[in-house]
Amino acid sequence: MSKIHVTTTVNGDAQEFLCEADETLLDVLRDRLGLTGAKEGCGTGDCGACSVTVDGRLVCSCLMLGAEAEGREVETIEGMADGEKLHPLQRRFIDMAALQCGICTPGILVAAKSLLERNPDPTEEEVRYWLAGNLCRCTGYDKIIRAVLETAAEMREAS
Repeated sequence: MSKIHVTTTVNGDAQEFLCEADETLLDVLRDRLGLTGAKEGCGTGDCGACSVTVDGRLVCSCLMLGAEAEGREVETIEGMADGEKLHPLQRRFIDMAALQCGICTPGILVAAKSLLERNPDPTEEEVRYWLAGNLCRCTGYDKIIRAVLETAAEMREAS
């Protein structure tokens, strides 16, 4: 089986890689590009642990082929911080202990950032709906939801 050459942008940086035709974007990110933030929780798109954005759209990277990233812009959890400066969501998750084991946290953060980019003033119901595709087995979701809502308020005040 011949490999496919892909040219894409990941977290603002031009990237090129070779992948198998059936290789998922998640596997490419982790195994070829060394970006291990996105996790494989289920491999079926049910848990959200592998969430990334592609051309601004939230996707489960376990359901997308690496070859489909050709010419697209991919953003992962690794691109969320600005150097050493954490994104407000990352800071708030730490401050509010809105994480435990950490398997789901990257996907939830990517999803929450995607929500706040679309809707800077979400209701609790909207946050819960938006994050419904991200499963967490450790927390009760309350700290996660509160952290997203408080970050939204903080970001609105700052702008």
